[in-house]
Amino acid sequence: MIFPNPRYASTEGLLAYGGDLSPDRLLTAYRKGIFPWFNSDDPILWWSPDPRLLLYPDQFKMQKSFRRVLRNGGFVVKFDHTFEEVIRLCGAVPRNGQKGTWLTKEMQEAYIILHEMGFAHSVEVYLQEELVGGLYGIAMGKAFFGESMFSLKDNASKIAFKALSDVLGLRGYDFIDCQVSNEHLLRLGATLVPRGSFLNALDESLTKSSDLGSWQYFEWRYSDET
Repeated sequence: MIFPNPRYASTEGLLAYGGDLSPDRLLTAYRKGIFPWFNSDDPILWWSPDPRLLLYPDQFKMQKSFRRVLRNGGFVVKFDHTFEEVIRLCGAVPRNGQKGTWLTKEMQEAYIILHEMGFAHSVEVYLQEELVGGLYGIAMGKAFFGESMFSLKDNASKIAFKALSDVLGLRGYDFIDCQVSNEHLLRLGATLVPRGSFLNALDESLTKSSDLGSWQYFEWRYSDET
């Protein structure tokens, strides 16, 4: 499949349908600012909406109540220790107002392959050594494409998102792509940008070196000084 130029897509952003979820096709899509999103009864649908929701790592908004959660909660955040469990829970944990899941078995298997190739990464939040929240996404160049998150405890996915932004900020990442408008992420500091501006920033980010491979050596702890 040769993807159409996303700069000329509709505001909704539907660009193409069909094809497969092979690693080469997925990586090609992400490099062009395109991602798959479809229900189990649909063909594979490929999107690049306008505007695009981005979080710049240094713009995460910390409310006082959340700061207290970080300081007193006893959470430990790790990376890439249990990717398959994270993606399974992202598909299984119910969300308010959402019936079913777009994260089909086929999708999960595709991203597990990308994880084994060193492109897809998980962020895991542990409380007393129990996995209570997390997220996963794709890293290429100095761009991170967030895909999905889950929480089994209050604030757990928010902690994963905060830790990811902290670590990526230290490593020189330009942005976390959050794809489409989301009130929860907007409150955390994400911002909507025109698709053309996002694609220009993506082109620049992809010229930079990638952190390809396991991120298990990343670990993040919050303390009384947070």
